[in-house]
Amino acid sequence: MTAGLPAQTLARLRRLLLVLLLVGTSGTAAELWLMGHHEDPWQWAPLVVLVATAGASAWVLSRWSPGAVRVLRICLGALVVSGLIGAVLHYRANMEFQLEMDASLGGIALMMKVLHAKAPPALAPGNMALLGLVGLAAVWRSGKSDV
Repeated sequence: MTAGLPAQTLARLRRLLLVLLLVGTSGTAAELWLMGHHEDPWQWAPLVVLVATAGASAWVLSRWSPGAVRVLRICLGALVVSGLIGAVLHYRANMEFQLEMDASLGGIALMMKVLHAKAPPALAPGNMALLGLVGLAAVWRSGKSDV
């Protein structure tokens, strides 16, 4: 039991967060695939991490065990890192494009143009990092009998 929450309530919250993680990672992977986000290795990386995380979260939901939780935590760390790297890559790609369009841009004006660009959306990979944090919240201080 953790800090005043009855064990049954905590178990339900963990399961709910894991279901949200499973739905979010599956949906995000499907969206990336349908958008054609698989042209080069950098674009495959988030798909692989999302699918691995979805699989690991399904494993934990079906059989909560220390090994399953350990694998999920590794996937969640990769998900957070992948989201942060993706945001940097998207931002850089947008910045290069904006500078090709108008080399005189700089400072706040350039940053605002980059952040408002639609393709690739500069902050969209942050969704992956958020999903990773949701998953980490689900397994925070978890033991074998928590769900």
